[in-house]
Amino acid sequence: MKTLAIDIGGTKFSVALFDEDAMVRRASEATDRDGGKEWMLRRIGEMVDGWGEKADVCGIGFGGPVDFATQKVTLSTHVGGWQNFDLPGWVGERFEVPVVMDNDANVGALGEGAYGAGKGCDPLFYMTLSTGIGGGIAGNGRVWRGADSYAGEIGHLTIRPEGPECLCGSRGCFERMCCGLWLERDYGRTAKELVADAEFVRQYVVNLALGLKACVMLLNPARIVIGGGIAKAGETLFGPLRAELRRQVTSWSRARLDVQPAALGDDSVLYGALELARKEL
Repeated sequence: MKTLAIDIGGTKFSVALFDEDAMVRRASEATDRDGGKEWMLRRIGEMVDGWGEKADVCGIGFGGPVDFATQKVTLSTHVGGWQNFDLPGWVGERFEVPVVMDNDANVGALGEGAYGAGKGCDPLFYMTLSTGIGGGIAGNGRVWRGADSYAGEIGHLTIRPEGPECLCGSRGCFERMCCGLWLERDYGRTAKELVADAEFVRQYVVNLALGLKACVMLLNPARIVIGGGIAKAGETLFGPLRAELRRQVTSWSRARLDVQPAALGDDSVLYGALELARKEL
């Protein structure tokens, strides 16, 4: 069985071809936000056509809210043109395969749960910390999506009620305070540069822990796995974050505070797309 896996994010997009569990092809490119949806679809088509191999099924992780029941993109706050778009329909027609899609954090949770740092951890909370912030909840090998497909949207939890305005229209969202897009706009340096600065990290993890505390108190996950570009900072970030989370979490709580970086790196969502297609198709 060959599976086409697609990961569409605000900073980059990637495509891969799996033969059973083995990734045999992979391509990635930076997102052209000005080019929008049409440019990205064209490039995905060109990348996959270049391999000259046909897939049997396809799984997609999309970097924004997805209505799982209708299999439509709700919107992307980072790249224009995606609102209410039938991405699985386009991919299915273009490559002649059955397709299933979910938001990238849900798909990342599946990938890390089946193949990465979340293996054997139930329930698992996966957070993508990159251009934006998203969350996925997985248990028993399945994603918990809630009643309307929007469970896990930790990025728009308010952590600073008097904070700056987020792209969603609210103030002080977790994403607004901690994601890569806003870090660069607020500080004039890339997130990669910022998290290499120990003094910045000391302040940054206070907000990061505020968001994760809500996850711990509400869900009591066996493990929190953090993926995305900012998580690549490793122990420079994770050491101070664990210490701050311990400081913040209510003293009487015996909930475990197990926070780990994604083991699959940039491929969490691609492996999750493989798993999604396997489970749903």
